[in-house]
Amino acid sequence: MGAAVTVGSGHQRRAAANDRGTWLRPLPVRDRRGHPSAAAGADATPAAVAAAVHLHPADIDTVRDLARQSIVSPLRAATYDTLIGLLTVSGLRIGEAIKLDRSDLDWAQGVLLIRESKFGKSRLVPLHPSSMQALSDYAVLRDDFQPRPKELSFFVSLKRKRLLYAVVQQTFRRLVDTAGIGANAPSAPRLHDLRHTFAVRTLLDWYRAGEDVQAKMPSLSTYLGHREPACTYWYLSAAPELLALAAARQDSAWPKVRS
Repeated sequence: MGAAVTVGSGHQRRAAANDRGTWLRPLPVRDRRGHPSAAAGADATPAAVAAAVHLHPADIDTVRDLARQSIVSPLRAATYDTLIGLLTVSGLRIGEAIKLDRSDLDWAQGVLLIRESKFGKSRLVPLHPSSMQALSDYAVLRDDFQPRPKELSFFVSLKRKRLLYAVVQQTFRRLVDTAGIGANAPSAPRLHDLRHTFAVRTLLDWYRAGEDVQAKMPSLSTYLGHREPACTYWYLSAAPELLALAAARQDSAWPKVRS
């Protein structure tokens, strides 16, 4: 296993965890233009960012509510509710979430170990305490229903094994279609769009708070597991509001450069 990459110092890790917000923190961006889907595993590229559908918080709440109410098995319902919640607040790739083992959660420190993910990189992902509590609640229910799993994956299927990527994608698509989300768009929202929405939301929060976004971009790049910060910069073009905030910041800085 390669060396894990953290988001800076302990102070920066705590700050990153706070930036992630609570388990149900709203996502302020809505974009249903319905671009053609990018490859599900694609990193942040111009095509992937342009293809992303940025989901409104009400849409995500609707999908999670539907998972709890329409999936008959209590364990399976909790699995999809918790999985979607985790992707919403962490920006993990779906493959990274499925790959999580029980030993990859550090309950004391409130971090996830993402092992040898894309590009062979490992990293630590700090989460808000409320997110860790939601994961803990799921773990208790999971162990009640599946006390003798065949695999030690964190998320477990009814067959007592790790979730299958294809099944997770199909289930999410079915929930989205049933909820009528993106019904008029050529391409329905995908699980990977939660990752793009997370990145855009984080950048929006930083701009609105007056943070030095340029200085913090490498931390976000590390948090997301991008190959390099240049990949993360593509998100600046992902939403009209984000572009406007970035342009306004640049305009305000220009007189200082000229003076």
